[in-house]
Amino acid sequence: MKTIRTTCPYCGVGCGVLASVDDAGQVSVRGDDQHPANLGRLCVKGAALGETTGLAGRLLTPEVDGQQVAWPQALAETAARLRQIIDQHGPQAVAFYASGQLLTEDYYAANKLMKGFIGAANIDTNSRLCMSSAVTGYKRAFGADVVPCSYDDVENSDLVVLVGSNAAWAHPVLFQRLAQAKRDNPRLRIVAIDPRRTATCEIADRHLALAPGSDGGLFAGLLNALAEAGACVDGFRDGPQALAAARGWDVARVAAFCGLPADEVAGFYREFIAAPRAITLYTMGINQSASGSDKCNAIINVHLASGKYGRRGCGPFSLTGQPNAMGGREVGGLATMLAAHMDFVPDDLQRLARFWGTERLAQTPGLTAVELFAAIGRGEVKAVWIMGTNPVVSLPDSHAVSQALAACPLVIVSDVAAQTDTGRFAHIRFPALAWGREEWHGHQLGAADLPSAQLSAAAGGGESGLVDHRQSGPGSGVSRGVCLAASA
Repeated sequence: MKTIRTTCPYCGVGCGVLASVDDAGQVSVRGDDQHPANLGRLCVKGAALGETTGLAGRLLTPEVDGQQVAWPQALAETAARLRQIIDQHGPQAVAFYASGQLLTEDYYAANKLMKGFIGAANIDTNSRLCMSSAVTGYKRAFGADVVPCSYDDVENSDLVVLVGSNAAWAHPVLFQRLAQAKRDNPRLRIVAIDPRRTATCEIADRHLALAPGSDGGLFAGLLNALAEAGACVDGFRDGPQALAAARGWDVARVAAFCGLPADEVAGFYREFIAAPRAITLYTMGINQSASGSDKCNAIINVHLASGKYGRRGCGPFSLTGQPNAMGGREVGGLATMLAAHMDFVPDDLQRLARFWGTERLAQTPGLTAVELFAAIGRGEVKAVWIMGTNPVVSLPDSHAVSQALAACPLVIVSDVAAQTDTGRFAHIRFPALAWGREEWHGHQLGAADLPSAQLSAAAGGGESGLVDHRQSGPGSGVSRGVCLAASA
């Protein structure tokens, strides 16, 4: 029985997995106690990974217009149709819609093809829906999209604040680590900020059931409380302006705005001010908002102002939802950036064009996720390649998305599943390798900027990979993992 070290593909925690394959090809998994993300723990989904490697319900062969074809034919047809649209309508008529399920290498290849050689920046991702607020918040505060915390900080803090996060369900292994830290250190205080009483609140010392959408006011009030207590550090460029903007948010105003008892607000503020080390964990309850970026910066501001960042047990920690949303951000898988955190500015454009050896590099940002599908609906984008995601289900206004795809002249879908709501609209479908399958090699970047490898355990299935171009026919075998693969 062989055992390989790999990574769970489900959420942003990025747990290490030991996958074993017996002589019959059956896969079993257990947590990797050497992996720094989970230290051997797995949630119920990760523990069941071995059950996902079967081929039932998988898309196993390329299809063009509903007919199974060999890989060379599918690729040639894709290239010809894309070329025709580009020649007739220009590169802006083409778009890619990717996913935080892709491996970093796949993200890079898709981004390079779209921005570097098709020549438009119309590649965005479902990560836009959950993480773009966090990206903007970090870039405005630090000048770069960086996460200034690690999982160890959660266990080495005096105060852990969870806001807009039901970690017990969404990041269960991290929640297990937090619960264990509480057992090991009863002096550790946990504050849960959520309109609902979730499972996460069960280990909290304080639950602030604030009014939905009022988080920004709560943290503006905390910034004001820090200033009034003389607990702010100096030296920030915009410090005086930020403090001036927060000055009107006294406890009474915050309590009224958030729908909370004034003594609960004041108690939380006292705890944060008194804690030598404090870390704030935040995720979709903050990010998925019309003012999500401002809420992120309100959280970051209190850590900067109090000096509770950049040292053990401290900092503003955005918890990524998908397993490789962070990896996609690293290599530029968003319409608003180039690659490797480079922007659409002259020096970066010249550097990347030189590195990629292209004269067709996109010069301006492209269409973001919701804009992209609106442009398809208007007939401006005439070809879209959807990779490892199901936007008919996951995007807002699924009816409008369905109408747009139904009218689009060319829809290409790469997925592991034979039947998806989005796949029904595809003119060309490519089977992608699922987690653990042969030739599934690459990397993902977890919420704490922790890179981990995903390696294959089981044999491949069907033609969910690029076949040798010297072979042909539906049974011609697999030689290389499909570039735009999706996890299970």
